[in-house]
Amino acid sequence: MTLTKIRYTAFAAALALAAAGVGASVPRSPDPALTLTYGQDPRQVVLVYTAGPRAAPAATDTAARPPLAVYVHGGAWRAGSPMRVRAKPQWFREAGWAFASVGYRLLPDATVEEQARDVALGLRALRAEAERLGFDPDRILLIGHSAGAHLAALVASDQRYLGDDAAAVRGVILLDGAGYDVANEYTLRGPLARKLYGDAFGDDPARQRALSPINHVDARDPPDWLIVFAESRRDAREQAQGFGDALQRVGLRVERVPDPGDHLEINREFGTPDYRANASIRALMARVEGA
Repeated sequence: MTLTKIRYTAFAAALALAAAGVGASVPRSPDPALTLTYGQDPRQVVLVYTAGPRAAPAATDTAARPPLAVYVHGGAWRAGSPMRVRAKPQWFREAGWAFASVGYRLLPDATVEEQARDVALGLRALRAEAERLGFDPDRILLIGHSAGAHLAALVASDQRYLGDDAAAVRGVILLDGAGYDVANEYTLRGPLARKLYGDAFGDDPARQRALSPINHVDARDPPDWLIVFAESRRDAREQAQGFGDALQRVGLRVERVPDPGDHLEINREFGTPDYRANASIRALMARVEGA
C-alpha cells in the first residue's frame, strides 16, 4: 500500500468515525420506537422516535400534530448508520417533536444519485405514515451531517428527488458539510480530498455539477436554512459561505453558525444543553412550528 493510499484511508476512516460519533461522551443513541422499510435493501429503513408528551399523537387535525425532524447520517457516502443519533431524539422529544433517522445504501453498492433517491423515498414513506405515527406530514425539518449534509441539501434543492413532496420540508439544518459545490471542491483541494470526492462523484465535471446542491438553488427550495460549520475547516467554511450566498440570492432565509468544535463534535453534541447552535436551532424550530 502506497503512502498516499494509507493517508487517504486514514482520512476517510476519520470522517466515517466522526459521522458515527465514536468515542463521544454524550448520551448513547436510544432505541427507536419502530422501523419503517422503504426498499428491499437492509439499509433502506427509517428509524422513528415518537414525539414528546406535549404532542397530540393521534390527532385527526393535521395542524394539531407535532412537526417532524428527519436526520441523514454522514460517513463519506460509504459508511455510517441511521442508529447513530445520540442526543438528537431526546432534544426533539422534549420540544414535543417527532424524530426520524433515514438510512440509505452506501458506496460502492449504490451511487450518490441512488443515495439521494433513497433519502427522498424515506421521506415519502414517513409522510405516508404520518397519521398513524401522529406527526404533521407538512412540517418537516431536514437535518444532515457531513455527507448527510450534502444529501440533505441536494434532496432539498433539486426538485427531481422529492417532486410534489418537496413543499413539506420547511427548514434545513446542515452540519459541517463541504459538498455543496462538488465541482469546486474537487478542483481546489489537495489530492486526498480529490480522491475522496472522486470516489463518490467521479471526475466528470458535468456529473459533479449535477450533484452539487448549489447548482439547483431556486425560490421553490425550503424557506429556512441553518448552516453550522467548523470554523477551523477552510473547505467547510468556504462551502457554507458560497452555498448560503446562493440561497440568499433567491430570497431564502439563511443563518451560518461558525463552531469552534471539530467535525465530530458538531454532530455528536447536537441536542446537548451546551451546544453552541442551540439558540439558532430553537428559533428555526419555532418558525417551522408556525409554518
